[in-house]
Amino acid sequence: MLMFVRALWLSILVAGALTLGCKDKAKISEEAARADVGELVTLANEDVAEIERGLPEGGRKMATELRKDAGKEIDPQRVRSILRKVRQTVPDLAVAKSTFFVFADDKGIAVRNDLEQDTMAGKDLVGAYPALKKVLSGDVYVATNGQFPGASIPAGSDKEWVAGTPVKKDDGALIGILVTGWSYRRFAYHLQDSLKRILQDRITREGENGKLPVFYVFVFDREAVYGARGTPAVNEKTLADMNLVDKTAQGLGHGTVTITDRAFGWAAARVPKLGDDVGIAVLRSEI
Repeated sequence: MLMFVRALWLSILVAGALTLGCKDKAKISEEAARADVGELVTLANEDVAEIERGLPEGGRKMATELRKDAGKEIDPQRVRSILRKVRQTVPDLAVAKSTFFVFADDKGIAVRNDLEQDTMAGKDLVGAYPALKKVLSGDVYVATNGQFPGASIPAGSDKEWVAGTPVKKDDGALIGILVTGWSYRRFAYHLQDSLKRILQDRITREGENGKLPVFYVFVFDREAVYGARGTPAVNEKTLADMNLVDKTAQGLGHGTVTITDRAFGWAAARVPKLGDDVGIAVLRSEI
């Protein structure tokens, strides 16, 4: 009987120690996720700043190229060539994280983008992103959010962050608008890949034999949470159920959570440059 009691207490102590260890590891992951989000917010702001600086210059360069074709009907293939040239010759746009550049006419109807396969031509960009009306009215730079019509989204719901600038004739009359941007899920992938490089470099620099944690990066807004392709749906749902917009209303939100028997730390923060109620979140679990 005494041996049974001792065995029972030993099992309780071991279980308690394991539970405490999980909690400690989750708290470590939480603190690390807080630092990760801080770095990614800085990176996202820099990514937007590249567009803020480069797009107006790109609009001016595009205008110069289109003026050479004055009096001719706009040729979509010529437009694509100009878009690619503009991106290559404007330093900030050459390194921008944009997944597309597109030229639209003075009504906001897309003429051609810079991709080989163009699913934008003929679509109403202003209808998809109403804030771009300000560019048609003369604003030099406008950034907004929306959803491109008819886009196929195999990974789930998605949105785009886009920015636009006018393309003008010598007399100031509008030729059209230059628009660029990225999808939330593609941007989440970019941030996740960037964080992977940051963590790998840190391990190498510090001469540690540590392993990379399990981690995921997301963009969120009031409607949903958007992870990179391949992110488990349960991770998105768990964060979505937390209502990250409310949790970041006063600043950085953070905590711990268990998902499919793995303890994670999480952190989230708003990024106003990405839009109202838009932010970045990190899920992280130490190995």
